[in-house]
Amino acid sequence: MIWVTWRQHRAQILVTAGLLALLGVVLLGSAVEASRYVAEHAPPGCPGPAVACGDLAAALGQRYDAVYSVFGWMPLVAPALIGAFWGAPLLGREYERGTHRLAWTQSVPVRRWLAVKLSVLGGAVAAGGLLLSLMVSLWRPVFREGIDSTFGNIGVFNMVGVEPAAWWLYAFALGTLAGTLFRRTLPAMALVVAGVAVTMFTLFQVSDHYAEPVRTELSGTVLLDDPDARLVRAAWVEPSGREVAEPARSGCPRGVDVGRSARSTEAWQACLFGTGYRYAVYHHPPSRFWRFQWTEAGILALASAAFGGLSVRRVLRRPG
Repeated sequence: MIWVTWRQHRAQILVTAGLLALLGVVLLGSAVEASRYVAEHAPPGCPGPAVACGDLAAALGQRYDAVYSVFGWMPLVAPALIGAFWGAPLLGREYERGTHRLAWTQSVPVRRWLAVKLSVLGGAVAAGGLLLSLMVSLWRPVFREGIDSTFGNIGVFNMVGVEPAAWWLYAFALGTLAGTLFRRTLPAMALVVAGVAVTMFTLFQVSDHYAEPVRTELSGTVLLDDPDARLVRAAWVEPSGREVAEPARSGCPRGVDVGRSARSTEAWQACLFGTGYRYAVYHHPPSRFWRFQWTEAGILALASAAFGGLSVRRVLRRPG
């Protein structure tokens, strides 16, 4: 069955391996060239909060705009493609072409056919996701000026650690289930793309609740010292201790001059701090990176197992 699985799915395996290799070449080439560029143009103190470091980040963004665009779309596009071209055709194409009647009437039982297919291809998908994570983890430090955060930036967070493997496996399982529901490849592809997008948006909304946020009160500034923290919400704290979204009776006029909006905002904030206001920031510190990684990966793994079980049950109940 393993040899049969390779013969039937070698096109997907080889194309995916080729795309990963091509992506690796692009990341490696841009990282080597960018490291030389940073070494030649980075002012002293970078990386850091200096204005010159921000200018360097902007220069990197312009220089590698195409690479940034590819990287920005990968968290959504990569699992969607895996679900559409690995998961959806696995059973959808068998039903669509009627080949399941031949495949499931041979000496290999249906249960074994499903077990080998799901385990081998699912393992390959997870391995591919981990390989992508490794490549991004090696590539990203070179662009630390342009890509500001590993934990606070959701897109980067979904491309490192165990997240890519979990997302790829989830998309594969969702596509497999979609193939058993529609028994057609194209509708199953459409469902898995929509399902991955909806799931990613949903987890983005609930991820702040994986742990209780840390509350930090600031005075004199509204910016946390750690740029890698994941911000949840913020509020002003009146001298009485009550939190408000916007100070209404502070006695500090807020400037409306559009040309000097940043300076007016800074003056308004300085006035608030001078009258006893504080700024409360609710956030998750970067030390929770792996806690959030395993929490989200666990959610996706459980969903993948459920989808796989439903696929098997549906096939066994309605093999024809």
